[in-house]
Amino acid sequence: MDRPRFCSDLYRRIENMPRQYSPEFRQRALRLLDTTMEASEVSEFEAIKSVAGKLGISEESVRRWRRKAQVDAGERPGTTSSEHAEIRRLKREVADLRRANVILGWVDCLGA
Repeated sequence: MDRPRFCSDLYRRIENMPRQYSPEFRQRALRLLDTTMEASEVSEFEAIKSVAGKLGISEESVRRWRRKAQVDAGERPGTTSSEHAEIRRLKREVADLRRANVILGWVDCLGA
């Protein structure tokens, strides 16, 4: 077993795992993005690149957060965060009801 290679492969996998950022950090990044776009006449792409570099995060993370904020504010079409949460809740409820139906079917068969 080649330990150094194993450790380096494991480290590389851990390094590439997605990071979790707090909602406060995301809001701060979006405020910085808005400030950057207002202060200097740069494109959204350039502002995202600048903010991501300053905060040491990926450009795609900033871009996704911006799109999500725009959808939530009604500035862009799409499913809002609250609608997405409601859809998840309803899917769980449907799954629970289907399980209950199966159980009731078994009870009905045993009782007949």
